[in-house]
Amino acid sequence: MCRAGAPPAIPRFGNRCGCPTTPSGVTRGMSKPKTKPARLIVATSDTDADMLYATKFWAPDPFIFLERNGKRTLVLSDLEIDRGRKQADADEFVMFSEIEREVQGKSKKAPLYEKVLAHFLKKRGVRSVVVPANFGVGYAEELVANKIRVRATNGFFWPEREAKSQKEVEMMGQALRITEKGLKRAIEILKASKPGARKRLRWNGKALTSEILRAEIDSTILRAGGIPTGTIVAGGDQACDPHERGYGPLFADSLIILDVFPRDAKTGYFGDMTRTVLRGRASEGQRKVWETVKSGQALALKRIKAGVDGMTIHKAIQEFFAKRGFPTEVRRGRRVGFFHGTGHGLGLEIHEHPRLQKVVLKERQVVTVEPGLYYPGLGGVRLEDVVLVTKTGCKILSRFPKQLEI
Repeated sequence: MCRAGAPPAIPRFGNRCGCPTTPSGVTRGMSKPKTKPARLIVATSDTDADMLYATKFWAPDPFIFLERNGKRTLVLSDLEIDRGRKQADADEFVMFSEIEREVQGKSKKAPLYEKVLAHFLKKRGVRSVVVPANFGVGYAEELVANKIRVRATNGFFWPEREAKSQKEVEMMGQALRITEKGLKRAIEILKASKPGARKRLRWNGKALTSEILRAEIDSTILRAGGIPTGTIVAGGDQACDPHERGYGPLFADSLIILDVFPRDAKTGYFGDMTRTVLRGRASEGQRKVWETVKSGQALALKRIKAGVDGMTIHKAIQEFFAKRGFPTEVRRGRRVGFFHGTGHGLGLEIHEHPRLQKVVLKERQVVTVEPGLYYPGLGGVRLEDVVLVTKTGCKILSRFPKQLEI
């Protein structure tokens, strides 16, 4: 991939927990100005959800987005501008190199990216901008030095991202169909595997490992039009660390967590599903913990609807698990039971607002529902589906069946 002319990495202020540190002259929050301020993003749309949402344009290097008085302008490199004109959602396209030449003048040294940015805004008469919370510190300091006021948003830069449109729900459905193809491939391989020495599973004449099964899932996702992102294949006690990706041999009669969350390469929306399976015969304890998690998820799905406090759902699941004999506590220095969140928002980011247990749910939010139980010696179980919150309940967008023994 050609990356010539890419601007340097710029430190950022702010973070996802909403605890920013801001340079002098940069203010936090959205006070009500007399005139509507311009909105500014400088980022790569490949990794920045706000930029992709605004432009519908994929680009691997940072570029400039400016919205002023309802008009959307993109400043793109020579490499990207012709493609941008064909694909991007914008009203005006400006070539970065033309602005750069104005700043450089007769100097032999190319100007810094942030100086070109400041020149562009000053030339347009922009004196105040609203930026996302992750806006680069270097950019912000240069704008402030040029007497351009910078204000960072709290929460969503685009508030409309929270309530998913019907088109977005359809795109997320497509991402879930890609996800399901990856899970289907995993089940096919596990069914075809046979236990060998010390119950190690064998497939295609060799040991079946987490790495091999993950590669099969990910290659299936790629062929289906998705981008694999950190697929989890974790068996036995490895699965008791919920974000452990898994490594080494997989075993018969052992719980295996398959957590698959690819991105649709066309739209950028994520799918996210988890199934826990076992190749062989489950013990009484394994079956009990799996059935308990399945029932706990069903409890959550029945309670989800607009206006419900997500924390009440989270606590209800923990109480249900404890009554079934699976408390959340610390044993021998490590957490066991249900010690992570019940679910999270899903969209152009794999983890986006809201965290299910930290909000009052709203209509048209899309969230995961993924309770789990984790006990070393027994293993880990997690079941995850994606739902659309409605006024009266929720619509399950996932379709893949839940089956313990395969």
